[in-house]
Amino acid sequence: MITWADFERVDIRVGTILDARPFPQARKPAYQLLLDFGPELGHRKSSAQVTYHYTPEMLVGRQVLAVVNFPPKQIGPFMSEVLVLGVPDEAGHIILSAVSVPAPNGSRLV
Repeated sequence: MITWADFERVDIRVGTILDARPFPQARKPAYQLLLDFGPELGHRKSSAQVTYHYTPEMLVGRQVLAVVNFPPKQIGPFMSEVLVLGVPDEAGHIILSAVSVPAPNGSRLV
């Protein structure tokens, strides 16, 4: 069990995907994403292994949830700045976590 204080330390925000492109240098199939987290956080990059259920065209404009306070992680030649969240389907392919109605970019999960 964790405490409420533990949960509050994880900063999960809503962001809109502005750009999605294939990431051929990744070990597992992935996309490079550019997300807008609003005026406070601005634009951030992420690598996401979501190629099974989504094409780049399907991702642009979609609002997703991401952890924004992990340290950046080098993935091959790409620096991932946030962790986009998702859940696996029955076969282990990732389904993105998202909001059910539009929310302001940068809104924090509470």
